[in-house]
Amino acid sequence: MKIIISNSSDKPIYEQIAYQIRMNILNGDLKEGDILPSIRALAKDLKISVITTKRAYEDLQKEGFIETVSGKGTFVSSTNKERLKEQNFKIIEQKLIECISIAKSSGITVEEFKQIIDIIFEEE
Repeated sequence: MKIIISNSSDKPIYEQIAYQIRMNILNGDLKEGDILPSIRALAKDLKISVITTKRAYEDLQKEGFIETVSGKGTFVSSTNKERLKEQNFKIIEQKLIECISIAKSSGITVEEFKQIIDIIFEEE
């Protein structure tokens, strides 16, 4: 698992870590039962505070993406597929809001916007 920290990002480091792990789970790079690095190992690898990695893991655990088993480690949870789908819907909605804002400010009509989506959706 590769995590890239951007010091120029406006997002806190713990959010960057949580986001990247979450995306790896949602896109299938990390699967149910996969073990994650320990908090200390990840902190050492990223050259950041243990507190920062702990916060990222806590957020992911609250969201149900990971679970920690005492003495064994931290694993990708066996999350409900509907929950993952809902998380993806939220991400898509956020990105579409950004795209719609750009489209409106550029004078792109709803029909043109839908046409762009249809073309891209068919290509992927």
